[in-house]
Amino acid sequence: MITWFIGMSGSGKSTLARTLYDRLKPGTPHLVYLDGDEFRDIFRNDVDHTVEGRRKNAERISYFCRILDQQNIHIIAAVLSIFPEWQMWNRESFSNYFEIFLDVPMDVLEKRDTKNLYARAATGDMPNVVGVDIPFPRPASPDMVLTHLDQDKGVAACIDAVLDRLPPLK
Repeated sequence: MITWFIGMSGSGKSTLARTLYDRLKPGTPHLVYLDGDEFRDIFRNDVDHTVEGRRKNAERISYFCRILDQQNIHIIAAVLSIFPEWQMWNRESFSNYFEIFLDVPMDVLEKRDTKNLYARAATGDMPNVVGVDIPFPRPASPDMVLTHLDQDKGVAACIDAVLDRLPPLK
């Protein structure tokens, strides 16, 4: 099972994915947490943040997940995921794929901007920011959508909602 959290920077992907992992890991030893930013470190950040660099990273993440999936290792991934064709590839290539879209409006993302991405993009100090310079296509058919209003109820409430919908991990 691949559980794929999609959303722009500041949408809560890493927080929710990590919390879900922490809840499931004690009973699921063959579970891996994968963060898109951390995944870049594996390759020593050899790709940039242009669309093509992001595409290469997306391909790497998906192929890596497929290899683990074929070995019955479950993955909870927190990934920006701006390529609809790769979301479709995931759905077709993984044994079981559950996509969660974190739908958070830009004004909320700007307030949560812990990495200062949106502020630096607004001043022109940082190019290639998804949602500013690079479009963020909404996922076509996520299995679940969590909004900022859902998140306002708390992380635990969001994780409970995910667990209510997530197929059981075996």
